[in-house]
Amino acid sequence: MNILIVDGNERDASEKYTNMGMDTQYEVYQKVLKNLSSNKLNISVIHPAIKDEYLPIGTSLDDFDGIAWTGSVLNIYDMTPSIKNQIELAKNLFTKKNKIFGSCWGLQVLVTAAGGKIRKNPKGLEAVVAKEININEKGVNHPMYLGKNKTFDAFCWHYDDTEILPPNSKILASNKKSEVQSIDFTINHSSVWAVQYHPEFDPMWIAGLMQQREKILLKEKAFFEKKFFDEELEYFSNYKNNQNKSQIQKYKDLTNIKSHTLELSNWIKSLNY
Repeated sequence: MNILIVDGNERDASEKYTNMGMDTQYEVYQKVLKNLSSNKLNISVIHPAIKDEYLPIGTSLDDFDGIAWTGSVLNIYDMTPSIKNQIELAKNLFTKKNKIFGSCWGLQVLVTAAGGKIRKNPKGLEAVVAKEININEKGVNHPMYLGKNKTFDAFCWHYDDTEILPPNSKILASNKKSEVQSIDFTINHSSVWAVQYHPEFDPMWIAGLMQQREKILLKEKAFFEKKFFDEELEYFSNYKNNQNKSQIQKYKDLTNIKSHTLELSNWIKSLNY
């Protein structure tokens, strides 16, 4: 099975992860998809935010069974060349028969390319944990959420959210911070599942992200006191060994990797149909 990962980040953003000893966002995606699939995956990665000629020689967009779009530190309304490249890529993919999954930035590119609109969220930054995401009736009956708890928490980091939906789209889940936490739409012959959060992240990776962006999290009041930041960082850094029952219960949606990544597992299964 051939999978294309679209890396949403520019070079500087990826290098910050690498310099901290972390996987880049596209490496996170590579590992989680391989771990979740019962079939051998042939994964290719392209970087349209880094270079214009991003498709390897001899590669066609028709070669892939599924496309996964990563997160990014970019903001879609800035409309820089690296952003426009990605929007044009999405529009090109929509002319083919594709099954596409987008996380966070991936959702925002796909929504924009399909005729929707992304804005700076008036409710501010949603970071580290998107709390109490509620799956609605359409979501309960959607194959992406097969086996998922109706209310759950997820890892996240985004300043922006969806203001205008693309045509023929359905909101599948929401929370108090973002009405559009997940979406489904079909455009031409392409099927899109996209989420505003990150089912591909794991606790150790999010701990690294917290360390990288501590000043931002405290400035934006994602944690009202540094001690709460420190407690959460400590928990995610050592979650496999933590014996605190209250914390285990609090973070059960985030530390049960099978449950946390279920959207991606279900998407991989959908590629066989």
